[in-house]
Amino acid sequence: MKIAIAEDSALLREGLVELLSGRGHQVLAAAGNAEDLFAALETVEPDVVILDNRMPPTHTSEGIRAALLLRQTRPEIGVLLLSQYVETRYATQLFAGQPSGTGYLLKDRVADVGAFLQALERIRAGETVLDPEVVRALMGAGKPAGLASLTPREQEVLELMAQGRTNAGICAELFLSAGAVEKHITSIFGKLDLLPAAADHRRVLAVLHYLEAAPPGVA
Repeated sequence: MKIAIAEDSALLREGLVELLSGRGHQVLAAAGNAEDLFAALETVEPDVVILDNRMPPTHTSEGIRAALLLRQTRPEIGVLLLSQYVETRYATQLFAGQPSGTGYLLKDRVADVGAFLQALERIRAGETVLDPEVVRALMGAGKPAGLASLTPREQEVLELMAQGRTNAGICAELFLSAGAVEKHITSIFGKLDLLPAAADHRRVLAVLHYLEAAPPGVA
């Protein structure tokens, strides 16, 4: 896999380069800010770009703005946004519109090398990846009527959907049959008023509905 990185922490940036190179991936660019990353992207074509959410000059939202720009101008490139904290407003922005090939993970997730590399592969394959901690933060927050009506099992299924799991992955995680998972997902769509006409995007819409339900107290 060909990868580009924008991370202002030199220690983490070099650590990512060493980790990815050691696993046989090609790091085409490793920048300390979004401006240098975009300059590098004029001459290289990565499969996935890894972005720190907060970079110079203001250390606020440079990463999310760069990610959104990439999704608009270079949709063929997968985007993985790394964040130090659970910031659901950024996750909502990132997954709105066309979320395929997009991921949002906490930086702590990098320590789980296997899961981190798997997330990159899934993003390159066009899947969506959402950090479990973001999902759990929302699952424990107040919910509107549609989400509140979900059964505990349906909430588990939606949590895994929000993490980007396929039906097969949900089956394996919850020890359910394919038919049972499909039944739960259909029920979730119904309770969230997601009509069959939007079948191609209902999984993503369900997750966005979930994210947008975050109360003011959740970042």
